[in-house]
Amino acid sequence: MWSSMVLRGPCWLLQVMPPKFPVQRCFSTNLCLRLLHRHVLTHQGFSFFLPCRRYKRDAKSTLDFPVTPVTITDIKQFFRSKDVPFLDGHSCLHLPSVFVEPSARRDAFSLFVDKTTGQFLCKESLVEGSWEDLRDCVEVMQKEGQDSLGPQVLLGFGESFEEQEERERELREVQRIWSTAVPLHDIPEEEAQLIKTMFQITKISNATLKKFGVRLFRPTKSLVFPWFGGPNSSLKGIKLLSAQRTDSENVSYNEATVPKSSSYYNLFGLPLVGHLDSVVVLTSRELDALAVSQSTGLPTVSLPRGVSCLPPTLLPYLEQFRRVTLWLGGDMRSWEASKLFSRKLGLRRCSLVRPGEYQPCPAEALERGKNLTHIIKAAIPAAHKSIVSFKQLREDVYGELANTDQVAGVKWTRFPELNRILKGHRKGELTVFTGPTGSGKTTFISELALDLSMQGVNTLWGSFEINNVRLAKIMLTQFAMQRLEENLEKYDFWADKFEELPLYFMTFHGQQNIKTVVDTMQHAVYLYDINHVIIDNLQFMMGQENLSVDKFAVQDHIIGVFRKFATNNSCHVTLIIHPRKEEDDRELQMASIFGSAKASQEADNVLILQEKKLVTCPGRRSLQVTKNRFDGDVGIFPLDFIKSSLTFSTPVKGKVKLKKIQTKYEEDEEENKRVVVQKEEDKGKKEKMEKTKKVAKASQTAKSVSNNGEAAEK
Repeated sequence: MWSSMVLRGPCWLLQVMPPKFPVQRCFSTNLCLRLLHRHVLTHQGFSFFLPCRRYKRDAKSTLDFPVTPVTITDIKQFFRSKDVPFLDGHSCLHLPSVFVEPSARRDAFSLFVDKTTGQFLCKESLVEGSWEDLRDCVEVMQKEGQDSLGPQVLLGFGESFEEQEERERELREVQRIWSTAVPLHDIPEEEAQLIKTMFQITKISNATLKKFGVRLFRPTKSLVFPWFGGPNSSLKGIKLLSAQRTDSENVSYNEATVPKSSSYYNLFGLPLVGHLDSVVVLTSRELDALAVSQSTGLPTVSLPRGVSCLPPTLLPYLEQFRRVTLWLGGDMRSWEASKLFSRKLGLRRCSLVRPGEYQPCPAEALERGKNLTHIIKAAIPAAHKSIVSFKQLREDVYGELANTDQVAGVKWTRFPELNRILKGHRKGELTVFTGPTGSGKTTFISELALDLSMQGVNTLWGSFEINNVRLAKIMLTQFAMQRLEENLEKYDFWADKFEELPLYFMTFHGQQNIKTVVDTMQHAVYLYDINHVIIDNLQFMMGQENLSVDKFAVQDHIIGVFRKFATNNSCHVTLIIHPRKEEDDRELQMASIFGSAKASQEADNVLILQEKKLVTCPGRRSLQVTKNRFDGDVGIFPLDFIKSSLTFSTPVKGKVKLKKIQTKYEEDEEENKRVVVQKEEDKGKKEKMEKTKKVAKASQTAKSVSNNGEAAEK
């Protein structure tokens, strides 16, 4: 079996999402590569190694999605068929680890399998992988009659020399900063008080700082929070928090992690939690964890990426807790994140601290002298019934009235005119975007999404029209605001910064089935806490399998699916739809959207990219908002396309107006107007001439009368 797979070559092993599977069941790609890599293979008397390249897995370039999505029922049935005992936890199944010998196990159930994705983690050996890897390991172990497999089967494979060198360099950097940093409780009192004032933690005691191991990195005046992990609780990383005063005399905090944020999975404060603790408080900042722990004495941990994401790989470390209280901050974004994270953790065990004037973030509450224990005890349960009264909604309504600016959503920095009309980008909404063919819909919406992603909005791109490489090139050019083809020496600098954005791409291209696309979106929301999904465009969802069905009915069904997805997952979906075939000289309206009226009815926002043909350039563009369900404001504003950076911006006032191309219809209209004007002018001239004649005749008559009078007198 192994030799036949090797003869097919690495391309067969690394094939992603094949259209059809062989009839016989094969082991997963990862496990095959790992097992083959560890042995020299022999075929027809010759010894050789597997000639495969090593690929760096990058979450930014592709979105990993199982070919056959696994369900919790499938997982349980498999373990029952293999007589593997398991416990049903809050968000994971608990199993005896197959990577640790039974005599060496410190915990009877140290292997955790995610109920949603099937991904697993062994807390003792730190082995992790996909559901296919675990399933194959269990089958190999039982087939060979073994009690366990060594962790080396899945550990340390596929790491290239560059990756290993980068990891070692990061570790050296961590050790250098940590050894240089000074424990905050050991510095002179005057300096310590100045640092505490800078970070607004004057009421945090030195005992608490020593307990959590907080240090000060003097060269940058930054607080250093350690990441201790693994069986030996070794130092794996650090987070540096620096403070600086802005132009508006406010203090802004900047975070930096080593290793980089995509590899930083530190639940700060976890080493201080006991094995028998059943209650924990979850915060979004390390300073908040210090405040809660000091004031209440409760086990407290903070999330590594704040309110932006709760990585599923951290869920096994929170399984032991019977009650989880989420106190993520004092604004509406923290409140939305609390409700989203509680779904992953299990609604029944979660309680949420509602933000408000009297319940700010924990660190601020401590500075104000609030009773943090009382606030935590007053936390409301995350689970709710299907029917509620206004009594349950009262605080939510008040929160929206008191925080109108935050409720309006995330503001755009590149499109202030769009903020004036739409007020912001909000979760749970459906936006329909259309425009003429070739007007720049994809280019504009990519900058719109990039603007939000730069502000921390986790974004998923589904581009079915153009491939991901070309789309990423466009967005990178917009991000750098310059053509990198002419500045290749700057590519690595901008690429490193662009890589840090919470931006992901689906690997689909061309026509796709709607169920596959929605399953991928659901998978991304769970793994990466996606807040914004862009689908470009809807017509590619209407595949060939639906040729026998009314295309308008199919489109209505697809729009209904996206509407339901946006509402149920509190995720904003932007849907690009081509317009109907209209005459080039006519502006698009809401009725110009292809299909029935369901698209505009279901949408919360309808945006139209208008384009008018011009003589001296491809076209004059403007963005029109024709529907805004949030507050009803609609309007239109001009756009300028800057070709060097592929960006749009509001044009500067006072520009010279360009002449518009006239179509045949417009020329006829203009000719008719000229004829009418000419007739009116001729009529006016004729009336003027007649009037002049009358005046002349009257004056002549008066003159003759005067002459006759004079003659009579004589």
